[in-house]
Amino acid sequence: MTTTSPAVTDQGKAAALTVYVLYLLSIPSAGMLALAGVMVALICKHNAAGVWHAHLHSQIRIWAIAFLWCIVIFAVTLLGWVLTVVLIGFPIVWMAGIAGFVVMLWFTIKSVLGLIALMENRAP
Repeated sequence: MTTTSPAVTDQGKAAALTVYVLYLLSIPSAGMLALAGVMVALICKHNAAGVWHAHLHSQIRIWAIAFLWCIVIFAVTLLGWVLTVVLIGFPIVWMAGIAGFVVMLWFTIKSVLGLIALMENRAP
């Protein structure tokens, strides 16, 4: 039977808390702190155990999904700007802006719900 020391468990909780805070502060920083947050999660995931490991894994997943959607939205926005020559690009750019806002809102809500779960010592 293996046991984890309290220091490892506390380190996982502290890392998960740090990542959630960085994620929530990433909106005013244009996403730069989210990148720092996912790096912290990737580095500390291997030292975390139990619920804290699940939080760090969830944080990495949330960031990856948001990042992939941002790439798609960026490509659609570029296509929209090219198509503004024939006027169809304006609604495409507008819809891409709405989609970007939805991704930002989803990222924020998932981070807040994860932080609440972390404070209650339960899985995300």
